[in-house]
This record gives sequence, C-alpha cells and structure tokens, in this order.
Amino acid sequence: MKGKEWYQTVDVVETYETKRFSQGGRLIDDREKRAVLDAIGPVDRKRVLEIACGTGRFTALLAERGADIVGLDISTPMLREGRAKVARAGGASNAEFIRGDAARLPFPDDYFDTVFAMRFFHLADTPVSFLSEMCRVSAEQVFFDTFKRLSTRSVYNWLLPMGSRLYRNGEVRRLLADAGLELANADHDFALPYGLYRKLPNGLANDLRELDRSLGATPVGDYLASVSYWDAHVR
Repeated sequence: MKGKEWYQTVDVVETYETKRFSQGGRLIDDREKRAVLDAIGPVDRKRVLEIACGTGRFTALLAERGADIVGLDISTPMLREGRAKVARAGGASNAEFIRGDAARLPFPDDYFDTVFAMRFFHLADTPVSFLSEMCRVSAEQVFFDTFKRLSTRSVYNWLLPMGSRLYRNGEVRRLLADAGLELANADHDFALPYGLYRKLPNGLANDLRELDRSLGATPVGDYLASVSYWDAHVR
C-alpha cells in the first residue's frame, strides 16, 4: 500500500486538511461529501464502514446524520484526528474508530449495509483484493472513487509524493466483476485537476468550477473527467 508510512507522520496529519481543502480545495471537499451522501442515501441507523477514514471528514458527516459508522485506518495519528472531529460534531455515540488493514478486515461477512472508501484506490497496490474484502463485509453496497487515466490528473501525477494509481473505466468495471459486485451507477467529474483548485482563492476557484461543470455537461464531459465515483451493489 503506497503511503503507509507517510500518512502516519504527525506533520502530514496535522496539515492534511488545510493543504487539500482550504481555499479552492473546499469545492473538492463539498463535491466528495455530496457524492458520498447521494450514493448512500438516508443514513439513519445504517451500518456503515469507511475504509481509510483518515481525519474523519466523512465519518463525522455520517455519524452526525445518524449512521452507525466504523472508521478504519492504518494511521494512528489520523485516527486521533478523526475521533476529535467526530466528538466536536456530536456524533461520538454512534461512531467507532479502529486501526486496521483494509486487506484483512476484522469483520464477519455481510456485517455492514454500506462499505465505502474515498481517496483510497489511487494508493492501492492490489485493488482487487481490497475491493473483494469490501464486498465480503458488505451486505448491500460498495462505494469508492478513482482517478482516471488519460486525464489532467496524469499531467502532474509524477509530481506527487507517491504518485497515483490511475484507472481506465473498463479496468474498474473488470475489478467490480472480479470482486463480485454489480455496477449501479458511475459519475465522472473534474476535467480540471484537484491540484489547480487548491492553489486558487475561493472566488477564482468558483469561476473555474463553473467552467469545469460546463465542460462536464457536454457530450465529451465523461471523457475529460479526472475523477470517477463508483456505486456498486453486492450480487
């Protein structure tokens, strides 16, 4: 798994959200949260597992809305941040954080209604094994995102500390089939790369996002997208 040690470094954890989701990066945060909420639907009393929960952005969001959620991550400092975030949001009573390996999930088969992972599969060295584990412990739904090959992401991928695993749509569809999952919906977005948004102040980033949405609404929008959101059901 790429970044296993990097994400356990205290200074990386402490600056993780400000580097990614401040200024124009808040538009990325908003879009990712909307993708999760749209896919899962009503969350009250749902049993949810979040893989690679990190600093708890989504864990806190879903716990606050009534989900019975477990956040799993390999990084102890990330989990510490996540617990604090959930406590501040008032969802600590129905959220649990566990340090663990996503390749060997410590749960029985069909234990959760939904299992999801955001910002995870670009680091996966053996994606089918991770996806198969997510499928095993889910009774209904698996949701995740990927970065797309032959997109603007590939232009600056080599500049990133660990790079990213980039996927073609057909590759993801094969992974789903191999893991025993059936695709319910795929959504593609962000013709312009994440890194560009993060460098811009809010006003300019908003204007750029409007241009991005306009491109996405054209017949070639899906081909230009750099990010894909995959909603799959257990067979």
